[in-house]
Amino acid sequence: MPALRAVGAGKAAMRPVLAAHSVASSHGFSSAGAARMAAVNPFHKDEPQAPILKTQSIPGPESTRYIKELQDVFETRSLNMIADYSKSVGNYIADPDGNLLLDVYAQIASIPVGYNNPALAKVAQTPEMVDAIINRPALGNFPSHTWASILKSGILKYAPKGLDNVYTAMAGSDANEIAYKAAFMYRRQRERGGPDVDFTAEEIESAMRNEAPGSPNLSIMSFKQSFHGRLFGSLSTTRSKPIHKIDIPAFDWPQATFPQLKYPLDQHAEENAKAEQASIDEVEHLIETWHAPPAAVIVEPVQSEGGDNHASPSFFQKLRAVTKKHGVLLIADEVQTGLGATGKFWAHEHWNLQDPPDMVTFSKKAQAAGYYFRSKDLRPNKPYRQFNTWMGDPAKALLFRGIVNEIERLDLVNHTAKVGDYVYGKIEALAQKYPDHFQNLRGKGQGTFIAFDNPKRDEFLAKAKTFGVNIGGSGTSAVRLRPMLIFQEHHADILVEAMEKVVNAL
Repeated sequence: MPALRAVGAGKAAMRPVLAAHSVASSHGFSSAGAARMAAVNPFHKDEPQAPILKTQSIPGPESTRYIKELQDVFETRSLNMIADYSKSVGNYIADPDGNLLLDVYAQIASIPVGYNNPALAKVAQTPEMVDAIINRPALGNFPSHTWASILKSGILKYAPKGLDNVYTAMAGSDANEIAYKAAFMYRRQRERGGPDVDFTAEEIESAMRNEAPGSPNLSIMSFKQSFHGRLFGSLSTTRSKPIHKIDIPAFDWPQATFPQLKYPLDQHAEENAKAEQASIDEVEHLIETWHAPPAAVIVEPVQSEGGDNHASPSFFQKLRAVTKKHGVLLIADEVQTGLGATGKFWAHEHWNLQDPPDMVTFSKKAQAAGYYFRSKDLRPNKPYRQFNTWMGDPAKALLFRGIVNEIERLDLVNHTAKVGDYVYGKIEALAQKYPDHFQNLRGKGQGTFIAFDNPKRDEFLAKAKTFGVNIGGSGTSAVRLRPMLIFQEHHADILVEAMEKVVNAL
């Protein structure tokens, strides 16, 4: 990839930058910090130097009016804030009251290269995009003559090592769901004697009654605290919060304990190693004894919704070995970790595996969705087995290509690794100063995929908005960082300064 090249601030940027400097100073950002920001060229030339706060509370009066209008026709009880995307820019999210917050939550980790990115705006205006939107094809039956080239120049160009095919999908839940289907079909094809062996009459007849052997007694293993989506199959592997699962029928599928590491890691190395080995032993025991044999094990490189739980490369290497030993597929759920946020393009690259995962699912920052796989093993033996009307969206695949071109042009994966080290060090200093508020700091060496526990987490998140930062949580007590790939060191300075003010205001 080419060397990192920042986009310089031009004349068009001057008015918002100067206005932001004035407002930021009046809200307590240090003059030294403002001077440091003024000396930096952001990737997005129209970014302000610091957050802009125009109302005493968020939501302000205009936002409140829009929320009331919306709640009559749409669910708003999970609302974080109402946004004005026409005024959002780069790392900053705007609201209808004119507030402009540094956004380190980024639409639940799904914005890769900033709001209103000029390169993506150009992609949106191309004839190729217009064609994809207004002539949206049913890809399984009527793919465009350009579909192969779109895939090869974007989604497949950045495929994980060893995986040469892709099924595109609509969202992360969908991606995981069809990956599960692939695992079941592969398992039964192997048990049947190979892809050339046809279904028996008994299999065909019993499948229509939802009974074996046509509907086999198989499962997908996941881990406690995992999150893999909210569709029926993916929901049965989601174990992070009861609110996702209550009242929904579920498959009786196994869950293993994900190792709960203790921090600092260097002070608990022996204890953590035992926890990881206990988890591996449990995985193997469940594979050998569960009444519905697992066709696959699905795992997140970092358990995101479940509390930002990490494990060592050694853990994942042992997990790969156990699945290979028992002929069980390994699915890496990279919906939240993919496309550079951990300082690697794919987070499972940190594992240093000899054999790659059998499937890798993706969505969020990709702005598209699907799963990568090896064609020779995991393509179903007959058509229509992985099928729906859309099977993905060429418009989103074009957007993916624009995103990864920006990532490559600006060397954003290496950039994120460096900025992650910088912001981790800054938060580590805060943790030494305020140990009660920055507990179990984790994510070192994982780019900007950083989190810590706070005993007043929900208050922390709400108070952060009043200091110009939109930040999110995970699990029961974690504050998680999910900034965009264009997050820079001066943004980290703003974030850390704001977090210290939040702690002192709690």
